[in-house]
Amino acid sequence: MILQEGSEAGTDTPETDPNPVAEGAANLWSKISSGEFDQITAAEVWGVAQPVVVAVILIIVVLILAGWARRLTIKATTKARVEITLAKFFGNLVKWAILVLGGISVLSTFGVEMTSFAAVLAALGFAIGLALSGTLGNVAAGVMLLVFRPYRVGDVISVNGVTAKVDEIELFTTTFDTPDNRRIIMPNSSIFGSTSENVTHHGTRRVDIAVGTAYEADIDKAREVMMAAAKAIEGRDASQDPVIYLSELGGSSIDWAVRVWAPTADYWAVKERMVRDIKYALDEAGIGIPYPQRDIHVPEAIQVKVTNG
Repeated sequence: MILQEGSEAGTDTPETDPNPVAEGAANLWSKISSGEFDQITAAEVWGVAQPVVVAVILIIVVLILAGWARRLTIKATTKARVEITLAKFFGNLVKWAILVLGGISVLSTFGVEMTSFAAVLAALGFAIGLALSGTLGNVAAGVMLLVFRPYRVGDVISVNGVTAKVDEIELFTTTFDTPDNRRIIMPNSSIFGSTSENVTHHGTRRVDIAVGTAYEADIDKAREVMMAAAKAIEGRDASQDPVIYLSELGGSSIDWAVRVWAPTADYWAVKERMVRDIKYALDEAGIGIPYPQRDIHVPEAIQVKVTNG
């Protein structure tokens, strides 16, 4: 059996294909450095220059195509009524995808093997993904918030113990302004993974107050007085009638629940007028709102002795 050099029985030594561009450039440089200019042919020069020309053209085309694709994506998503932040995110995503593919194409013109390059990119992407897992989670949550729109800029929401107005929705965080003018910045993953209440989602809200009347007062008269006062409240939603009902017989008073509807923007103003008008109406009708009372029963008489010092 004849064994070739560099091989063993039953095995072949794998050979790597030489890079023609690198080989041609090396030969051309060898002739230039040795002064053999008469040995240089136009085919050799073009063999080295061609990949460079193609790469330059590819770079220009990829840059133009990436910018055009970004603008087109933003325009299309905006017409589809997608939030502008999410539209720009999609546009940049498309742009970078084209740039990456274009970069791979440029490298391939020089004969660079893409298999090992792709493996390096995959490993790098995996490492970056592990390092930025929390950040990527915020990005994913921000995208979901912008797509499903559980709230919008200007809405008042309650989430994670915070009740405030939404100022801006970004990819990583959401910014809130509280009624006392404090700025709160919350990660999107904390919002999307929690139960949130959109306080101002609907155009109207129900205003509830609790009222206690004296046991001596006539129940029907008290209801009539409060109903008249509730109907006359300025700013309430007149399309829905007030509701007044007995909630329970308390320890010191007869407890009522008074409810009216109001535009969401006027909620607090209507509630203040409601409390004020109900109080004045009960006072005018001679119906008391008692303080908490306790009856104390003493089983035996208490003797008090007074001594002179």
